[in-house]
Amino acid sequence: MRKMRDKERTFEQQRRRERHGKAEARGASFSGTAEHASERKQVFASALKRLNKELARLHNLAARTAHVDAARRALALYRAANFMTYPPAGASANSGMVAKPSPRRRKIVTGARVGRVSQATKVAQAIRDARGT
Repeated sequence: MRKMRDKERTFEQQRRRERHGKAEARGASFSGTAEHASERKQVFASALKRLNKELARLHNLAARTAHVDAARRALALYRAANFMTYPPAGASANSGMVAKPSPRRRKIVTGARVGRVSQATKVAQAIRDARGT
């Protein structure tokens, strides 16, 4: 298509240059199709435009399909990672005693809380000492 459009464009440019007196006639003569080179060029150009649009559509469709497939594969991998495919180890026979984990939560006292209690004791003692004098 491009070659045919370019050929017609060349014909049209040559005819235009001949009409304006800027170029000599090329060869013996153009064929009969050279008379309407402009219209023929437009036909090929519009056909080429349609072809390019269709090629772009097909390319985008293929890319979209590839992206959907990749997304589905990624989702399947993600879901497979969330399921354990093996049973938990549990208790096993071995020598010696094993510490039994406590079901209660560990109570962790923050440093700020410890300091607050110590300060409260100091203040209470200071109040008692001031009362005695």
